[in-house]
Amino acid sequence: MRPYLKYFILAAATPLLVVSSSLLPVTAQPILAQTQTNQNQKPEADRLLAEGIELYDQINFGEALGKFEEALLIYQEIGDKVGVGATLQQIGGVYYSRNEYQQALDYYQRALVIQREVDDAGARVTLYRIGNIYDRLGEYQQALDYYQQAVAIRQEDKGTCSDRAWQKITLTGIGKIYQRWEDYPQAFANYQQAAAIEQELSNCPKEDIPPSYARGARLFYNTGLVAQELGKYQEAWDYLRQALEIYQQVEDKDKQWIILNQMGVVSRQMGKYQQAFDYFQQAQDLGILFVHFGQGGSFNNRGLVYYEMGEYQQALLSYEQALASAQEINDRAGEGVTLNNIGGIYEKQEKYQQALDTYQQALTIVQEVGAQQGEAVVLNNLGVVYDHLGESQQAVDYYKQASAIWSELGVNTPRLPITLNLEPLILPRSPNAEQREQVVQLYQEGMQLSKRGQYQPALERFQQGLGIARELEDRSQEWKSLNQMGLVYQSLGEYKLALDFLEQALEIRQQVSQNTGAIHFNLGQVYSSLGDYTKALDFYQQASALSSGNKLGKVRIAIATGSVYSNLGQYQLALDSYQQALALLKSINYNKKLLEGAALNNIGQVYREQGKYELALEYYQQALTIQKLLGSKRGEGAILDNMGEAYYHLEQYNKALEYYQQALVISQEVGDRATEGENLSNIGYLLEQQQQPELAIVFFKQSVNVREAIRESIKELPPAQQQSYTATIAKDYRHLADLLLQQNRILEAQQVLDLLKVQELEDYLRNVRGNETTAQGVPNLEPEEQIQDGIAGILDQAIAIGKELNQLRQQGNRTPQEEQRLIQLVNAQEKIIADFNYFIESPEVEALITQLTPKTRKPDLVDDLEDLLSIQDNLKDLQQNAVLLYPLILEDRLELVLTTPDSPPIRRTVSVTKDQLNQAIVSFRQALDNPSSDAQQPAQQLYNWLIKPLEKDLKAAQAETLIYAPDGQLRYIPLAALYDGQQWLVQRYRINNITAASLTDLNSQPTSELKILAGAFTTGSHSVTIAKERFNFGGLPYAGVEVKTLAKTVPGTTQLFNDAFNPQDTKPQMGDHTILHFATHGAIVAGRPEESFILFGDGTPVTIADVRNWNLNNVDLVVLSACETGLGGNLGTGAEILGLGYQMQRAGARAAIASLWTVDDGGTQALMNAFYGVLQGNQTKAEALRQAQIALITGDYTAVGEQRGSIVARQIRDELQPEVVNRLNHPFYWAPFILIGNGL
Repeated sequence: MRPYLKYFILAAATPLLVVSSSLLPVTAQPILAQTQTNQNQKPEADRLLAEGIELYDQINFGEALGKFEEALLIYQEIGDKVGVGATLQQIGGVYYSRNEYQQALDYYQRALVIQREVDDAGARVTLYRIGNIYDRLGEYQQALDYYQQAVAIRQEDKGTCSDRAWQKITLTGIGKIYQRWEDYPQAFANYQQAAAIEQELSNCPKEDIPPSYARGARLFYNTGLVAQELGKYQEAWDYLRQALEIYQQVEDKDKQWIILNQMGVVSRQMGKYQQAFDYFQQAQDLGILFVHFGQGGSFNNRGLVYYEMGEYQQALLSYEQALASAQEINDRAGEGVTLNNIGGIYEKQEKYQQALDTYQQALTIVQEVGAQQGEAVVLNNLGVVYDHLGESQQAVDYYKQASAIWSELGVNTPRLPITLNLEPLILPRSPNAEQREQVVQLYQEGMQLSKRGQYQPALERFQQGLGIARELEDRSQEWKSLNQMGLVYQSLGEYKLALDFLEQALEIRQQVSQNTGAIHFNLGQVYSSLGDYTKALDFYQQASALSSGNKLGKVRIAIATGSVYSNLGQYQLALDSYQQALALLKSINYNKKLLEGAALNNIGQVYREQGKYELALEYYQQALTIQKLLGSKRGEGAILDNMGEAYYHLEQYNKALEYYQQALVISQEVGDRATEGENLSNIGYLLEQQQQPELAIVFFKQSVNVREAIRESIKELPPAQQQSYTATIAKDYRHLADLLLQQNRILEAQQVLDLLKVQELEDYLRNVRGNETTAQGVPNLEPEEQIQDGIAGILDQAIAIGKELNQLRQQGNRTPQEEQRLIQLVNAQEKIIADFNYFIESPEVEALITQLTPKTRKPDLVDDLEDLLSIQDNLKDLQQNAVLLYPLILEDRLELVLTTPDSPPIRRTVSVTKDQLNQAIVSFRQALDNPSSDAQQPAQQLYNWLIKPLEKDLKAAQAETLIYAPDGQLRYIPLAALYDGQQWLVQRYRINNITAASLTDLNSQPTSELKILAGAFTTGSHSVTIAKERFNFGGLPYAGVEVKTLAKTVPGTTQLFNDAFNPQDTKPQMGDHTILHFATHGAIVAGRPEESFILFGDGTPVTIADVRNWNLNNVDLVVLSACETGLGGNLGTGAEILGLGYQMQRAGARAAIASLWTVDDGGTQALMNAFYGVLQGNQTKAEALRQAQIALITGDYTAVGEQRGSIVARQIRDELQPEVVNRLNHPFYWAPFILIGNGL
């Protein structure tokens, strides 16, 4: 949705008044040598001044001011007036940059007195800046006086490039004031002088003139506008052309759009109607979402040309297209402009009643949006119609109302009748004009950034604009900003936040208008993304009811509704919705092709889901024809990929490969990396189906590496691609690992598993960027490199042909030579497809593939010796007899990968399905949650699948430490609690979990001294709202005992309880301690990192996302002794467990200990007492946790230390309930804690 302006800015001729350039530091004038009391002081002052200017350039105003003030004291002391003047000027600049104009004026005036006294040319700059301040304050006469004084200084002397630049800037300021006063001859004279200087400056070194964005473009644009007002149309066109060239160089499409429309207006005024049409079309082709304008502005301008040509029916068609565009985006101001213009057509056609009805609609809207000039125009035009009808009194009444508004605005009454997109009327600026313009500009920037997928910068713009809108109490702009923020959060997958912002937007919008259909539609889109299809349909139905006059809106709703039904498997209802959309489109004569193509493609998708592949292909073909007609390469590529899928299911593999290859060429051509990754994986699946696993791996690796490259910029993906990216990528990573394992390429598979774990973290936390290892993706073997190079060469040819072909097809009138070239390119395109198919089947590729087969390929030990040795060296350096265990859960089996310090990687396959494994995990988790249950049976079942197949390998490696990278739901269970029939696994091995080998520093040694910061929430209660859900928490009495006992065990422990345990006081102390122990509530929630939190003792929740901003560089261990996972009862992928450890490590901590479930009756206290007792004896973290767990299992606390063990045993006996003491050997009490990260 686009915001409206409080007054109309006309689509055809938007005044782009020169805004005074940001205050730029001016290089100090040379300091003249003066007789000084102390010659050594002047260099010091000069140095301070230079340093201040450098700090100013860095926008470090506070420190710059300090330097300037020091320099000023010295210059004053030694009597250096030139230095004093220059420094006062710089101090004024600091206050100017802070918008503290009165203080800036004081310093500039003091500088000016001295500069005039010593005849310093720097006075020119000071005078300009004083004038500029008065200009900003709206005191234009005073501004003009100072500008003119600045221009008069040494006017006869051209001076340096810098002098000329400031002369140009000052003349521009003068021109701007005369333009505002509508004194166009004076404005043009000053702008012309400034423009001439601008031409001279093109020969100057850039460093000699003040920097400026799109230098000169605004000046040329304003000069063109003023020339247009004076009827100097050719000169106006020339200046506008110069402005356009500059904005094209800096790729500022917003400004290009404005100027192209303006050049169209000037061309119309010159009678060059075809040229005018060309410029309007160029503007429309930019696809800019500009406030009030966009396509609507271009259609309005085209309508005006037809109007002047007397082709009223064509004008009406253009205006109707403009009206549809305005209604589509709920641009009320644009709607009012267009309705006024349609009324003008009816008036010309003598359809007076229709004219009156349309003008009345326009009047209602312009009054609603507070556009006074627009209101005057429409009132005037109503008077014209009543004049035609002979109703003189009513005509006079309307003329008087219009005249009163024009008088208030200080505008002469224009000719009648009036269209609202004629030349601009320069209106007086309201007191808040600059702020309102800033809101509009921020909104426009946010829209463009969002459209390009740059969501974080877009959010920043919308947030800034929202703050100003609220300050101005601009409710209209407020709801629009909130609405756009909701859409951005939807694109980012932050659905809770999206709903929050959209609901706020809806509440505000309903206060000013019932036209809320667009927001209801957006809410439906979010609920559809969340899979809540009932709510989605409800909002779509409400949106439809509120969009009765908006046919395009109804088409969008029908297509969205069809998508919901398709997701629900209700294919007939989906088809009905899509057919409804197509039927509606038949009654629309504009902007319909894109939606028609979407509906046809979606119908094809439904038929494909139903297995009706031939029928699906018919609809895909129709959709493809439309996409080609529209020149939408991205849409064309998506449909080609869909067609490839259909042919794949028809087992027409050669046809499928042909379409996949065409889709791949397009995705590479348009730079659509996400779709490119999907295209490559689709080719991989097809080749695997054709029994070519080695070649399939080549394409899967390319797919994975493309997606790894995307990770750095994932937030910039368009919404649909981002959603499909998240949904499909894990499946493809797993499939590549599966294929590699089947080929016994174990180390490569392990690298893919690392990348998969990083991707799972990314999906959960949305802030993961991997490291140097993961950024490299999956390495290629030499034969794979050669195959990829050959494929890349063919694709590069195809891209070049496609680009040239597309350019020729877009030309309206082709020469015979161009027609011949087009035929050649079509034939070449067909040959490229054949070349691609031939290459992957060629003898050369066959020979390379042979090198990759298990029979001929060298073993991993030789292929990846460097990677293997690196892993093995890390394991040896631990000096813990450590091995690395990677399980991979596949649909039909479990793969176990074991890396030892002294042998090649080992792969063992276990015949258990994913469903069977997950059911066993759920059963084990249920047993772990109940201290009265028998946990040994489910624990032994999982042992038989996870550890038993590796028993001989572990024995041969003499393993004592298992470094474990769990997969999927295995993350919800402690490996320590698996049972071999005789004892628990923790009784045989140390165990520490890791996020992935590539993200974990296993060998970093801890500091020797234990310095503990311990906090606890022990009494009272807190109610916390997280993402609209309310949680109530009571104090944990045993947490207080736990922390006090810990302090007795480790003297010097810092203790914080309840309100004293708050983020403000706790975070500053973290860096002074090596262990953080938080005994408080927390929740690690599956799939919702914004809802995962740690509760401080004062009731403040801190989310996992907040943790990444902590500084834990000196921290060896973070212990969260009362958190629980899976709050709400549903197990996810376990990524939240990885996410907790990763966030702690990212913040700097070496490791974290977290509980998988809460033990609130003293069991945690017993385990923690034993853990810290062992840790104090210089054991590693992993060994300390193991010994503590064994102590609870056996009831033998001697390992804790003779004296310490007896204390722990006595505390357990005296402080815990007998039923708890008797059950401490159950894993409910000793197994909830897992160590994540560095176990040393």
